[in-house]
Order: sequence, then C-alpha cells, then structure tokens
Amino acid sequence: MNLHEYQSKRRFEEFGIPVPHGRLAETPLEARLIAQELGSPVVVKAQVLTGGRGKAGGVKLARTLEEAETVAGQILGMNIRGHTVRKVLVDPAVTIRQEIYLGITNDRLARMPVIMCSAEGGMDIEQVNRERPEAIIREHINPLLGLRGYQINALAAGIELPYDLWRQFQRVAQGLYRCYTASDATLCEINPLVITGDGNLLALDGKMSIDDNSLFRHPDLAALRDTEAEPPEETKAREAGLSYVKLDGQIGCLVNGAGLAMATMDMTSIYGEADGIGPANFLDIGGGADAKTVAAALRIILADPNVKAILLNIFGGITRADEVARGVIQAFSEFETDIPKVVRLVGTNEQLGRQLLEEAHIPNMITATTLSEAAQKAVAAVKGA
Repeated sequence: MNLHEYQSKRRFEEFGIPVPHGRLAETPLEARLIAQELGSPVVVKAQVLTGGRGKAGGVKLARTLEEAETVAGQILGMNIRGHTVRKVLVDPAVTIRQEIYLGITNDRLARMPVIMCSAEGGMDIEQVNRERPEAIIREHINPLLGLRGYQINALAAGIELPYDLWRQFQRVAQGLYRCYTASDATLCEINPLVITGDGNLLALDGKMSIDDNSLFRHPDLAALRDTEAEPPEETKAREAGLSYVKLDGQIGCLVNGAGLAMATMDMTSIYGEADGIGPANFLDIGGGADAKTVAAALRIILADPNVKAILLNIFGGITRADEVARGVIQAFSEFETDIPKVVRLVGTNEQLGRQLLEEAHIPNMITATTLSEAAQKAVAAVKGA
C-alpha cells in the first residue's frame, strides 16, 4: 500500500523528521484560505499515487493568494498518468540551497534494509542509478544492530554534506529508519531532503510503501488507504480476500497459490512473448477456496476489458478441484461470455471436477493436462480472438 505525500510527511513528523506544515485542500477556495493562513508564497502540489507530477504540471509555485487559488483550480481535476487529482497539498515555499536524496528500502539479495543517499536529490533516482550508480551512497543495515552512527557519517561524507549539518542529518536518518521499521514499510523515501536558505534540513517531499501483509498490525495506517487511486478490481479482490494485481496482458489467470501464479504468468509470457501476449493479472484464490470465492475471482477477471482468454490453473491440495469446478459453473451461469476458457485441474477430486465441467457444457471451454499445454492453448486462444 502506497501513501500519499501528505500522509508520508505526517508520518515522518511523528518520528522527528522536519517537514513543512502545509495543509490539504480539495477546492481552489480552500487552497487560497490555506495560503492566507501560511503566508505566501506557497507551493501547490497534486496528491496522486504516481511519479512525474512536476513534469505533468502538478506542482506549481504561487506567489499570491490569487495565484494559489488559480493554480489549485488548474491542478484539481488534472489527469496525471491515469490518476485524477482530487486534492492538493499547499505547503509554504522555502529557499533551497541544495537538494538531497535519502531513502530506505529492502535489499532482498542482501536480506536486509539498505539506506541510500545522493547529492543529486530532486531527480529520478532510478535514472541516477542507471546512469551514475556511483552517485548513490549505500549502507546496509543489520536489523539486529540497527542504523549505526558511523554509517550515517559515511553517507554524509559521501555526499560532501557540510559538517555543521551532520548532527541534523543524524536525527533525520535515524528518524527515517525508525519510521521504516515501526511502519513495516518496504520503502521510506525523502526526495528531496533540502538544505534551506537558513541552513537547516527539511523534508520537502515524502513517499512510503507499506507491506500489505503487515497491515493487520497497523489499523491506523490501513485506514489511510486511498481506494479511489487504485484499480477498482484490486479493491473488490481485497474485499473478497483475494490477492490480485492488474497487469497489461490479455490472459486472465486464476490460480491457487502464489508460486503457481508466478509459474503460470511466466509460462504465458514465454509462449506469448513473440506475439506481445502475456498475463492480464496476478490472481491467487489461495488454499481452501470454495465455489463462492472462485466465482468472485472470475467476476473480477471478466471485468477487465483487456482479457481475451482465461487460464484456470488449479492444483488441488487443500483446494478441491470439484469446488473450483462448481465455482466456475456458478460464475458462468450468471453471465454469458464467449471468451475462451482454458482449464487445467489436477489434484484432489480432479476427476470429479472435470466431470462437473463436462456436464455443464460451458461454451468455449478448453481443457489441458499440463501447465505448458494450458499456457500454449491460452496464447493460441488470444491469437485467434
């Protein structure tokens, strides 16, 4: 789950990281009133869960109250990379002497967090990493020891931070690490962390990603989820207890188990790569799914207009193949569709499951006995659509 900038910065503040004390506005008039309260100039910033806001015109300086109202009116309602701007953050403008990047994420290869810092803040850090990886200073953090002072000093020295700011930098970096661990975050990022005109550090922008699997421990953070900013299919899937991620392909994948889902996506990608065909989603119904769950999953897949074929790949362990078959029959009895359906059922009660599907006479249903065969048939079905 990703947090908006204003949510991330409020969270940062709880851990002692200095941030601008801006306010959120949903109308141009509210932006003007906030600017009046803060004192102009202000910066009006679109709050959408995507990057590239500045390049898209979603971040603007307003020198007067009238400008604050005008630019807020221009930004509200904008579409930035498929996200409609419904609120803006009005922050007091500050004089900037230097922009720095500071972030913490998981390094899966090293199996520990890594803190990264660069003097080239304010830029696309992925681009900096591709073109000038030496410009990013990294320190891995042993979770048993935590972030050590000498590591922060190494970051400060690596970006040639003025020595009189090292004490402030220690507090910011330690605060960011405490925020990262206390939130079960997968990413905590300040970009830019600026040196202001009066010689202090200030987090002008913030980004946080929270591990969805940890949200049961963080009801306060879970309540911050912006469901308007995510695909409606993902919201419906979460409400149904399903793991769903929308992708750009044409084959809707219904699978039980994350590993089997990844294998299914890989196989469809391999056989469909030459024709630009691939998975339209990651959907895992989990173990022990009943007919009702399977039907809910199929409804979500079929709601995606990009889906040209469905691949059901079920390995019946805890999940029984006959229950899956009943869910398929229930789903397709509710709505008619000509979309090809490739079904591979193996495991517990697989013979009964196949028998139920055969007797249901569902139009355009194709069976397969191996994953390789099922993936090839799904790709062929999309090509013939």
